[in-house]
Amino acid sequence: MQKISDATIHWFFKGLELLIVLCMLGMVVMVFGNVVLRYAFNTGITISDEMSRYCFIWLTYIGAMVAMHEKGHLGVDTLVKHLGLTGKKICLLLSETIMLGCNALFFVGTFKMHDLQVTNISPVVGMSMIWVFGIGYIVAIVMGIMNVNVIYRLLTGQLSEAELVQVIETEGLADAQKQLHGAKP
Repeated sequence: MQKISDATIHWFFKGLELLIVLCMLGMVVMVFGNVVLRYAFNTGITISDEMSRYCFIWLTYIGAMVAMHEKGHLGVDTLVKHLGLTGKKICLLLSETIMLGCNALFFVGTFKMHDLQVTNISPVVGMSMIWVFGIGYIVAIVMGIMNVNVIYRLLTGQLSEAELVQVIETEGLADAQKQLHGAKP
């Protein structure tokens, strides 16, 4: 059963990555196409400015979910990696709990703005703005589930000590550190 769950999670995030690519492609086509039409033909696509902004909003939120899944968000592990096992566990629990609280606030904020966004119609495209800002529900739930999963794994002892430091160094930084340490006698 766990393998099916891992596969489902994998394909869910692959689908999100595809949505990021589609948003980026849509933005490039709309903005570049509009520039060409304006300068070459003295015309343009009226919805391209608004829709490219909406694609950017979705791209940002979806990218945040993917980055969290890949542990690609910025973090400072200078102190945490020097702590003992208990200190690392406490810091991870505090970090995940605070992020879970932020996701709860994000969900509640989206919920409180829901009625306003449903009735707020975009000026050019003419669609309800809940289609743009309603992604807050999805982001808060998905990221909240990730937080709960880490907290559960921490409290049940399923995390290794290496997983207690949630920051993954970039490839370039790791290579530079290897060269530095390799150059020393």
